[in-house]
Amino acid sequence: MIKNVDQEPHNINNPHVAILPCPGMSHLIPHLELAKRLCNFHDIQVTFFVYTTEASVAQSHYLNSQPLPESLHVYHLPSRDISPFVTDSTDVFTRTTIIIRESLPDVQSYILSSFDNKKVDDDTSDSSTSLSPVNVLVADCFVTDSFDIADKVGIPKYIFFCPAADLFPFMIYLTILDSQVQGEFVHLKEPIQIPGCKPLPPADIVEQVRNRKIEGYKWFLHHASRFPLADGILLNTSQDLESKTIKALREDPTLRQLGTPCVYPVGPLVRAPFAEDEHYMKWLNQKPHDSVIYISFGSEGILSPEQTTELAWGLELSQQRFIWVARNPVEASSSLSVGNNPDEYLPHEYQNRINGVGLVIPSWAPQVEILSHSSVGGFLSHCGWNSTLESIFHGVPMIAWPLYGEQRSNAAMLEEEIGVAVRVKVKSDNGVVGREEIAKLVRLLMEEGNEDNDHKDFHLRTRAKQLQKLMIQAVNEGGSSYNSLSEIANEWKTGCNLV
Repeated sequence: MIKNVDQEPHNINNPHVAILPCPGMSHLIPHLELAKRLCNFHDIQVTFFVYTTEASVAQSHYLNSQPLPESLHVYHLPSRDISPFVTDSTDVFTRTTIIIRESLPDVQSYILSSFDNKKVDDDTSDSSTSLSPVNVLVADCFVTDSFDIADKVGIPKYIFFCPAADLFPFMIYLTILDSQVQGEFVHLKEPIQIPGCKPLPPADIVEQVRNRKIEGYKWFLHHASRFPLADGILLNTSQDLESKTIKALREDPTLRQLGTPCVYPVGPLVRAPFAEDEHYMKWLNQKPHDSVIYISFGSEGILSPEQTTELAWGLELSQQRFIWVARNPVEASSSLSVGNNPDEYLPHEYQNRINGVGLVIPSWAPQVEILSHSSVGGFLSHCGWNSTLESIFHGVPMIAWPLYGEQRSNAAMLEEEIGVAVRVKVKSDNGVVGREEIAKLVRLLMEEGNEDNDHKDFHLRTRAKQLQKLMIQAVNEGGSSYNSLSEIANEWKTGCNLV
């Protein structure tokens, strides 16, 4: 059962916002943080929709790991059989989109029933709760078909864009690129020109547009083409973090002509750490300040067997303290795993050799708690946006090792524009990063004042600490992101005649 806590009973007459994320932990986490902030700081009721998928184990673990406000109502959408619409060759993004499509009738039924003043009391909700009619819909950027529901009941509709804002101009401009560019984007010889933004190297484009022949590309284009229908865009970033992108979205004439809605930077939305008593937290307690590098490739990041071996040797060769969330190279599920024994895929006697210097954690660890620990001074990351924000929010510089999705463009931005990361360069023909390169980068990041021919005036930790202060200021009361969310919350209250 999900715990609900709040200092005061919620007011049923306050705005009722329905938040509809995309399936997957990388989308659920920031959407839930947005929901909590709306409840805790802006006195708004929220219904938070959750899908029932193969990732439900990790999802349930996350939802049950923290107290939720009394005015936040979690509604579990029934599982839907999508087997008639997919085959073994259907790409992941298309599968996800079909899950959403098949769940939208249940979302519509819930929203329509809220106008009948019915008491929510069924097998899919976590509690029996009286809620006012839904006044606002906030949907993930890949759930734009839910706009039809909002239009049907006559309520405003917003997008919560939880990737980096850096991706948004590309998506809003994609309809133009789709009509102008022949062939594959990845085969272009020159960087892609995006109005008001830095040119995008074809090698860094998002995963869903790397093959325009598959169904996933068509779905991606479909959702991007519907962005102008939104009444506003909430961005999981801050003015200080992505100022150039935000300026382009607000002022560039081409992007404005394409119908870019008003944007509201409301981030970074990062979960607060909880007290942990696990053995790895005790291990960290014994290490010096800023002396440990944390390694994790996210909930879905899996390395090849050869790359896993090279990473293991590279960490050992670096002679730096490390804590590594390792996953079986053949593991393909994004849910919390059981039976993952690192001794079966790491070099012989590896854990004995690194004893005291390194610690290997199978499959999963509480990332926010680790990154917020004073002994952690570096993060080798896949550069998912949630992980990026968590690292910056806690002042931890990064080694950027992107694997898929928008992670490539995130890594480039972190190194070239924001200045808090050094990017891994693949130098072998087989795409494997060698142990010597890994060891060099780890030492470069962790040894203060270290530099080489490619990295002069290397001050990543100083920059990370500076950004940390700005990020904390942004989300605290009176900060730019806090005020931005307050602005939109007050608009909702005004629209409901509650101000």
